[in-house]
This record gives sequence, C-alpha cells and structure tokens, in this order.
Amino acid sequence: MRYKLIVFDMDGTILDTLEDLTDSLNYALKKSGMSERSLSEVREFVGNGIRKLIERAVPANTPTDVVDRVMGDFSDNYRQNCANKTRPYDGIPEVLSALKNRGIQTAVVSNKVDFAVQQLCVQYFDGLFDMAVGEREGVRKKPAPDAIYAVLEHFGTEKKDALYIGDSEVDIQTAANAGLDCVCVGWGFREEDFLLRSGAAVVLNKSDEILRYVED
Repeated sequence: MRYKLIVFDMDGTILDTLEDLTDSLNYALKKSGMSERSLSEVREFVGNGIRKLIERAVPANTPTDVVDRVMGDFSDNYRQNCANKTRPYDGIPEVLSALKNRGIQTAVVSNKVDFAVQQLCVQYFDGLFDMAVGEREGVRKKPAPDAIYAVLEHFGTEKKDALYIGDSEVDIQTAANAGLDCVCVGWGFREEDFLLRSGAAVVLNKSDEILRYVED
C-alpha cells in the first residue's frame, strides 16, 4: 500500500450535508428577519467553519452581536437536525470498510463543529474511522495544519505515509500546509475545473477510485 493513514474531510467528501446546513442556516436567518439563502449560495459559503458560514450568509456590515446571535441559533438548530437529510456519498462506507480490511488507518478532520462530526461519524460510519476531529476551541481551523498534525502524532505516522482527501480549495491548502499528498473528489461542493484551477493534482470522480489510487 502507498499509504498507512488516510485523512478525510467530511462535508462534500464523505457526506452530503448541504441540505441540512442550508435548512439550519435559513432557520437562523429567518429568526433574525434576514433573507434566506439558496442551496447554491450555501455551497459557496461552506468550508471554513460555522463562523465564516454565518458571516458570509448575513447582510454586509451586520453587527458582531447579531452575527453571534445568528450563529447561536444555527448551532442550536443544527445540533438537533444535522442528520435529517444528510447522507453518505455512494460507495463511501464500502470504501472505508475496504481500507480498514487492508490495515489502513482512517481519520476525519473537518471544520464542522466537533459535536456534529462525532455524531455523524457514529451515525453513518460507526467503527469505520479510527479518529475524528472537528472544530474545537483553541485549535486553528483548516487550512491551518494543526488538526492534521494532531492526527499524525496520535498515530505516530510520518507525513510521507499519509494522504489527505477533500473536496475544496480549503482542503488543497490544508494538505499543502501540512506537507501531505492530496487527492480531491469531484462529487462534492466544488466543480472539478475549479479544483484544478485551485491547484488540485488529482481529482477522483467515483468513490472506488480511492482504493485504486492508494493501491498503485
């Protein structure tokens, strides 16, 4: 095998979370009297954590205390509704199971709030990930490499033996900052052309291509 550890992004890479994110965002926006956002808009807003999602969704020059309120309403709603419409992408559970059977360790590193990362990993991938890390207080979000370094340290894995898989420009930057090889997927929140323009070296369009890539 080419790698001993594979680190996955969550939203847009292993799970299609867009509809639940949009529903909770629009709940929070509407509660504060703001215009709702479309799926296509939210697709562009995600990737840098909840705070950035809210800041991008609210009107320009919204006061900080209002942003805080909208963020709180979003978090409260999403905690209860993060798995209503969310689903794994086709073939992902099978790929994770196959990696596990091959003795490859797997982890999730996401800018999604940690409670949701843990909940969704258990609900959809119970026993298939060896470690999951979401947004946490005091740890810089991607594209900072901090969470990647924590995973590498946890497993005692060298950078050369780890692969990062994601679906966005944030993931490309994260892998570069961490010094890891990177593969992007074309079924997530960014189009293949955009990923290539953003520096992606490899874009896979079917989940089983992950297995072929790591076995080459």
